[in-house]
Amino acid sequence: MGALDGQVAIVTGASRSIGKGCALELGAAGATVYATGRTLKEGDAALPGSLESTAREVDALGGRGIGVACDHRDDAQVATLFERVADECGRLDVLVNNAFLIPPELVSGLPFWETPLSNWDDMIDVGTRSAYAATWHAAKPMVAARRGLIVNVSSSGAVGFAWHVAYGVGKCALDRITADTAHQLREHGVAAVSLWPGLVYNERLQQAPNVEQMFDLSGAESPRFCGRAVTALASDPEVLQLSGSAVSARELADKYGFTDVDGRLPKGPLSHAARTDAAGQD
Repeated sequence: MGALDGQVAIVTGASRSIGKGCALELGAAGATVYATGRTLKEGDAALPGSLESTAREVDALGGRGIGVACDHRDDAQVATLFERVADECGRLDVLVNNAFLIPPELVSGLPFWETPLSNWDDMIDVGTRSAYAATWHAAKPMVAARRGLIVNVSSSGAVGFAWHVAYGVGKCALDRITADTAHQLREHGVAAVSLWPGLVYNERLQQAPNVEQMFDLSGAESPRFCGRAVTALASDPEVLQLSGSAVSARELADKYGFTDVDGRLPKGPLSHAARTDAAGQD
């Protein structure tokens, strides 16, 4: 028996990386997982990973995986996704907002004025607005059922510079979406939490040349580490105590006692609240 047997989850941006890791861990706990993204089949994108392979791996872990091609910039496609879940399952217990559009200039190191203006639209539309849109749809069945968890995959870039101006603005806004939706959802038994990953050794980094010279991988996380954090939250009957907050996957590992797939505890960032507490203790 899995901790999430009978529960239904939607994980956006689940072809690879953190989204796939969340889908796999939710499936391993027994959930039915609708994995969304734009890469339906292997070979449809330059990076490895697809919705079909994610769904197969969820099945192999004991859950039920369903890959759904969905462009989260398209409101009609998003609405159809939630209608399908309602028709097929009649419930929604967990939403993981992970979809994010990474423009090629994000890791270029160029100042914002030397990158295309469209970088703003890319990262705000798919990452911030898309999370709000999915939350808008998810809130209705969750409020009606008086239960549910919404996890927004954010970043410590919400409180300190990371990569690009638009990236940080988008993550800061995403944490605000978490706080404010949590404020209105709490009385209905629905929790909303922002999750901050650390450095994730994903498919993109695995293909990057000289990655060991660019990053210290000794404290990196696997994509499934965030998935274990999400699953721990979804399994916690007292999750409303964390609703509205932004917490790192590593902090949740300390709280719930899980490790990464290799048994290690990655380094991870400190959340804003933890940084404030630490500063007050100095």
